[in-house]
Amino acid sequence: MSITSKRLRKLVATGALATSVALVLAGCGARAGDEASASSKSAGPSCVDTSGSTIKLGFLNSLTGGMAISEKTVSNVLHMAADEINAGGGILGKKIQYVQEDGATDWPTFAEKTEKLLTQDCVAAIFGGWTSSSRKAVKPVVEKNNGLFFYPVQYEGLEASPNIYYTGATTNQQIIPAMDFLASKGVKKLFLAGSDYVFPRTANAIIKLYAAKLGIQIVGEEYVPLDKDDWTTQVAKIKAAKPDFIFNTINGSSNVGFIKAYYDAGLTAATTPIISVSIAEEEAPAMGHEVTGHYASWNYFQSLKSDTNPKFIESWKAYPKSSGVTSDPMEAAYISLYLYKALVEAAGSFDVNAVNAAAKSKPITFAAPEGTVTLDGENHHISKPGHIGQINASNQFDIVWSSDKFIKPDPFLNGYDWFPANVRDQLVKAAG
Repeated sequence: MSITSKRLRKLVATGALATSVALVLAGCGARAGDEASASSKSAGPSCVDTSGSTIKLGFLNSLTGGMAISEKTVSNVLHMAADEINAGGGILGKKIQYVQEDGATDWPTFAEKTEKLLTQDCVAAIFGGWTSSSRKAVKPVVEKNNGLFFYPVQYEGLEASPNIYYTGATTNQQIIPAMDFLASKGVKKLFLAGSDYVFPRTANAIIKLYAAKLGIQIVGEEYVPLDKDDWTTQVAKIKAAKPDFIFNTINGSSNVGFIKAYYDAGLTAATTPIISVSIAEEEAPAMGHEVTGHYASWNYFQSLKSDTNPKFIESWKAYPKSSGVTSDPMEAAYISLYLYKALVEAAGSFDVNAVNAAAKSKPITFAAPEGTVTLDGENHHISKPGHIGQINASNQFDIVWSSDKFIKPDPFLNGYDWFPANVRDQLVKAAG
């Protein structure tokens, strides 16, 4: 458990948080423009070398440990994007020379590798991560050194940093669409199952607040550490609660243990369906059990019909390191490298401050496989469509629900009346 989670548990135990967030046990980051800006201003001179024909970039992914099941593909698609960009002439005429590091599903390792990439390898930007714990380990390091980190995975929101660009979904682009879908299905009883770290704890706190607005009862909430896969006791509680749906915020290989316990308990997609926010095309066939009929909330599916998706799928399937299927997180990682290219070219410079100024001064867009995304230069998130997919027998997703338009990012949920400002502020303050 992180220091942040321990602090929040203590606050809960002493009644220091409001009742509406009494079960929130996760962290939130600083808003853009707070102490993060001050730390970046105090960073020493950059050691990035732009004098030659190449530019160094860092790729930081868990290639070992429990998150390798998901992060290896993110690493490989970053390699593919770099190869494509290099074949097209590079960035400002410079070919990408990437330095690959293994975060090893260990948050201190993510911090250490970030420091190395920025101060020893002198990379211009870093791309990677998956869990919120890995991002939170990276965040103070890139802020201290005024580096850039491009984070490609959906997360719990409540964060914005001048040194991080978020190309995965924030809460209002994935969690809220999932809840709207459940409400449209007439769901009245919902059980929350998650890994015991930042993203699931915070996401579930937000789910509970929105569930109250929608008239959905939360009939249980269980967590298992990210590196554990025995869900037998927790699934027994799910079975006893008889929910209409299970909202799954489990990450990595722990999902395999959850799905095994789920079917061992006699639960089925027909009686107790699951909606997940971390199982995609990459993970579905690795569950060790057929998962046909269950659901996932993402912003991209391989089955998505868009003008740009067929070429992306074709390129990925032909790539030597391809897993054979595309997915939301790897598509968001693909976006991240091209978004960086667009930012640098808009700035005419690899300098971090110049890149951030360009983000604010003009619309930065990219024709992504999910459709044309637009960067919000203030909060460093991008617009995204919302989709719900149902897993079919081929471990692909049939899209059964979509938002009527691209959803603008609102990481602090400022536009939602059921998420009070005092609750938001307590969470940010508690996280430090």
